[in-house]
Amino acid sequence: MDAPQMKAMTEATRLTREGRLAEATALIQQTLANPAAPRRTSDAPSAGEETGRAPGHDADPPPALPPGRGTKLRRAIPGWLSRRRTLPSQDDETLVQPSQPAAPAVKRPAAPAVKRPAAPAVKRPAPAVKRPAPAVKRPAPAVKRPAPAVKRPASAVKRPAALAVKRPASQFEAFSYANAAGTRDYRLYVPSGHTGDPMPLVVMLHGGTQDAATFAAATGMNNLAERQGFLVAYPEQPSSANPGKFWNWFVPGHQRRDDGEPSLIAGITRQVIERYGADATRVYVAGFSAGGAMAAVMAAEYPDLYAAAGVHSGVPYAAANDVASAFAAMKQGRSRSAGSTAQPVPLIVFHGDRDTTVAPANAMGLIDDVLAAASAGGSPGTPAATVTTGQVPGGRAYTRTCYQDATGAALAERWIIHQGGHTWSGGGPHGSYTDPDGPDASAELIRFFDEHPARSV
Repeated sequence: MDAPQMKAMTEATRLTREGRLAEATALIQQTLANPAAPRRTSDAPSAGEETGRAPGHDADPPPALPPGRGTKLRRAIPGWLSRRRTLPSQDDETLVQPSQPAAPAVKRPAAPAVKRPAAPAVKRPAPAVKRPAPAVKRPAPAVKRPAPAVKRPASAVKRPAALAVKRPASQFEAFSYANAAGTRDYRLYVPSGHTGDPMPLVVMLHGGTQDAATFAAATGMNNLAERQGFLVAYPEQPSSANPGKFWNWFVPGHQRRDDGEPSLIAGITRQVIERYGADATRVYVAGFSAGGAMAAVMAAEYPDLYAAAGVHSGVPYAAANDVASAFAAMKQGRSRSAGSTAQPVPLIVFHGDRDTTVAPANAMGLIDDVLAAASAGGSPGTPAATVTTGQVPGGRAYTRTCYQDATGAALAERWIIHQGGHTWSGGGPHGSYTDPDGPDASAELIRFFDEHPARSV
């Protein structure tokens, strides 16, 4: 390479460094095409040329390319860029130097190359993360499906329990009994625990103006029967037999065995024993007011049927023989003794000391009949007695007297409820003729009956 070419190459290098690539390219092409006539640069005049300017001032440079060649120079730029992408030869230093400003050419493709794969690479896995999501949800029904399998054993556990609960349910049903003396309806309570095994039977006789249902509610006897397991029968006195539904305890025709109302009550008792297999050695009778007076009749006339008896606010057996004597006995106590019975049954008596319907003296008259029957001479005598007192918490005080025979066996109990009236002691607060503040007469009746099974049948 001669001196002019070296000078042209040096000038082209300078132009390139200044960013004047088009001029540098044109200079190089012109030098290579016409080696004998190198082009002057704009700031380097040729030797011996007059510029007409002072030293250090260049004349206006001629155009970098003759007119009409601009298009060709622009088409040559891609070739220049393509040569710059190739590795330069080791002996051509002029091609190595322009490679330094080629850095932007490297950066321009680099940026898109990095961004284009990066964005899809990040986004494409995203659906892959979302696609497994339904796979997580799909097993959920598989977890729910075993749930019925868990519930099915539960029902299997409940079925035996249901069978246990479905033992014969408690019943309070209506029946009737008839014989030559007439017909009487009655209600019978059968506790849920009854499976046919022998159970005790308690016959309850209501007072005047009452019926079986109201008397059962007043005394709460069905609740005791359910808890302790015994049958309860409630014979009913119709208004056709007595306008006030009183048992006719004061009429001689209803004071004898196998006659009148006693025969009907005894017939109901035997019917329940036969139908429900009641324990014949544990059959008892009790009543309130007129029902209590009739219970005394039943105990005196049927000692073989009833193992013990209870009388609440009643009168002794055969204390009257008509309506007038009945009222007299109720107000003052009986005026005559009926005589001793052949086989007295244990008796428990309740009476309020403020009873203005039936005088409290009748309570002692009932006890005297039992004591007289138990004595050798047929008179009450002076049996051994134990007296205790007590008071219901927040309720009434009472005095309890227990009587024994010569052997020490219990014969009778007498409960006097202080400040008590003509009411069932300890009965329901909304019951008919009840006093919830008194001692629980129903519970004491069952306790006394439980202590006195029949001596013989």
